[in-house]
Amino acid sequence: MEEKIQAAVSLLCELIAIPRVSRSEAAAADHLEAWMTREHLEPHRLCNNVWAIAPHYDESRPTLLLNAHIDTVKPVASWSRDPFTPVVEGDRLYGLGSNDCGGGLVSLLMAFKELRNRALPFNLIYLASAEEEVSGANGISLALPALPPVTVAVVGEPTGMQPAVAEKGLMVVDVVAHGKSGHAARNEGVNAIYGLLDDLIWLRDYRFERVSPFLGPTLMNVTVIHGGTQHNVVPDECSAIVDVRTNELYTNEEVFDIIRKHVKSEVHPHSFRLRSSSIPLEHPLVKQCQRMGMKPFGSPTLSDQALMPFPSMKLGPGQSARSHSADEYICISEIRQAIKVYMELFMEFG
Repeated sequence: MEEKIQAAVSLLCELIAIPRVSRSEAAAADHLEAWMTREHLEPHRLCNNVWAIAPHYDESRPTLLLNAHIDTVKPVASWSRDPFTPVVEGDRLYGLGSNDCGGGLVSLLMAFKELRNRALPFNLIYLASAEEEVSGANGISLALPALPPVTVAVVGEPTGMQPAVAEKGLMVVDVVAHGKSGHAARNEGVNAIYGLLDDLIWLRDYRFERVSPFLGPTLMNVTVIHGGTQHNVVPDECSAIVDVRTNELYTNEEVFDIIRKHVKSEVHPHSFRLRSSSIPLEHPLVKQCQRMGMKPFGSPTLSDQALMPFPSMKLGPGQSARSHSADEYICISEIRQAIKVYMELFMEFG
């Protein structure tokens, strides 16, 4: 066990030292692919997505996908240390992407390496995907069609090794009000800012009826406003960006239709593709987690689950609150626990 932990920590340190911000993960994917080749895992690659399929694949059996992402966000300015220099202090390993989601990436890989040759009642695939932080076109949505059909997935996002059985979706909407420009001194024209005001109040106050037991309500927040060009010109356009986090009880299309029916301004969705996802509590994988003493919960943060057309859940080392923050870290004890839990969970599942 200690050998696997040391291998996981060593690999994670090597990856931290390679900048791998979304859409610039090639060097990190090269390194991971080379590591998997040396370990005789027979990796495949498409763009910067790297995966391996356990031997003796049988299309008549269900397939379990183990997934985590290679990429990171850009480091925030308030880091007090070099984000690309891995440093171990006591139980903590500091570095960009250590928590989100390097710990899950290497822990799932070690579990896959150990289990790939065992007689399991299911097929096993490990996928290190790219562009997760930007939901990019060359990430998991590109990789999944290249894989054999997947039955269920475990995503190694940081959850404190508790199963996140539901995840909120994301839809970004532009709301645009139009007016007519004029000279402010003569009170000419039609002020587009005023035209948007009623819609902003509705967006602030509206409450969606269907409330999820795990994810709570669908939420809307106006996060950006643009309007006007200078103080003496009545603006002829004012726009707002709305961040919508959907629960599993609404599709993004449903929520968009509700918005469109209630506001007077134009509304334009950026995309409907990042949907809320969930896995039934009765699913054997969730049941096994519960037998092991884990407690299902709902996650407000988005992951590659949104692009998976099959049941999936998040289960990984670390804490979501550390993600995207300065001086990000993962505990070595969390990696140790993750490898142990993954091994037990996957050997008992099925």
